[in-house]
Amino acid sequence: MKIIVLGAGQVGSTVAQSLASEDNDVTVVDTDADVLNDLQNRMDLRAVRGHAAHPEVLRRAGAEDADMIISATNSDETNIVAIQIAYTLFRTPAKIARIRSQEYTKEKGLFTNKHIPIDVLISPEQLVTDHIQRVIEHPGAIQVVDFAEGRVRLVGVEVQDGAPMAGQAIATLNKLTDGIDTRVSAMYRGDEIILPDGDSIVKAEDIIFFIGERKHTGLVMEQFHHAQKSSKRIMIAGGGNIGLSLARKLERFYNVKIIEAREDRAEYLAETLSSAMVLHGDAANQDMLIDENIQDMDVFCALTNDDEANILSAMLAKRMGAHKIMSLINRPAYVDLVERDIIDVAISPQQITIGALLTHVRRGDVVAVHSLRKGSAEALEGVAHDDGENSPLVGRAISDIDLPGSATIGVVVRNNDVLIAHHDLVIEAEDHLIVLVTDKQQIHDVEKLFQVDVTFV
Repeated sequence: MKIIVLGAGQVGSTVAQSLASEDNDVTVVDTDADVLNDLQNRMDLRAVRGHAAHPEVLRRAGAEDADMIISATNSDETNIVAIQIAYTLFRTPAKIARIRSQEYTKEKGLFTNKHIPIDVLISPEQLVTDHIQRVIEHPGAIQVVDFAEGRVRLVGVEVQDGAPMAGQAIATLNKLTDGIDTRVSAMYRGDEIILPDGDSIVKAEDIIFFIGERKHTGLVMEQFHHAQKSSKRIMIAGGGNIGLSLARKLERFYNVKIIEAREDRAEYLAETLSSAMVLHGDAANQDMLIDENIQDMDVFCALTNDDEANILSAMLAKRMGAHKIMSLINRPAYVDLVERDIIDVAISPQQITIGALLTHVRRGDVVAVHSLRKGSAEALEGVAHDDGENSPLVGRAISDIDLPGSATIGVVVRNNDVLIAHHDLVIEAEDHLIVLVTDKQQIHDVEKLFQVDVTFV
């Protein structure tokens, strides 16, 4: 595909890198020459310097024959105008924009080809908020993603020493859960990636990803991670867009405290939130954390716009006794330094956002994509179609499907039924297959399975 990415910030550059690595023809537009030069030195892509919403800049970027434009600058208004111009002048077929302000997104009917022609709105703040909420709802999880409109859940969890499954073969899981059907799709042991079978032995400190019906998630998790009481007390450091959005979602069900350093913002939070307690101060101030009983907090979330501040406050909260530490971290190098040893869950806005974007870039009938393991792996939900020819999926048993070596089918959703993908399950037309791919270089091979002839109706 020929794709133009507007904006070379954290989101734009991460998206461009992922798309370029998959042999797409990618052009990045930004006003910062140094950033563009760095991207070109590291990736196989074109770079165009200029304002993203200027017609001539879009023309130089190749908008006249682009398949897709992704507008991901830091300005909602620039993103909106750029998409409008791309559609008006060049009739760009697929148009995706990052829109952060809820003042735009809450207006129904605003974004259509008759008005503002954005096909897909991406709100990183909302995606990150939803991600954090799912992890909080599952104590012990490091990543939780949903498929099949929420009926199927893929969970990543670190195996604890002494947990029922520690030292056991995968086949034991069925007995421990009284016959609940679930699938362990991947295990990570240090830098080693394992696609397990029933004889694979689970070890403490392994990271495992299992998939199954959402209603069984808690019981299955307890086999890998000691059962924990539900979180009740949440402390949030940072009252920006994400902090506020998370506090709004959680305050009805949890005891929420939110710390904000800017006095005017703290006042706004206090006026906006219903029951959450708003504190004006520095989240890395030890005396404040003592006063607010940090040792009693079930979850501490560091969500400011400053990676260093987030890491510092998270380290302090952990040392002072907070039970689970989550931190927003934009720089991938920082994640490698602090995750697991210092921070329980590192949250990457770029990797969370890219999954939503890739859903609309993937070839074939792919309805959902989630990025896993810092972008090194991917889980996707695709629809199997029977085009009347020799389908690579329909009519074949799981064991007969020609999957790339790093891919495994975890679940098949058939109408309202969730079926674990055992080797003898035969795929039917319109089944939804949820596939985990641990090597992103093989994504295209998986996509081809869900492609149909252009004449297919």
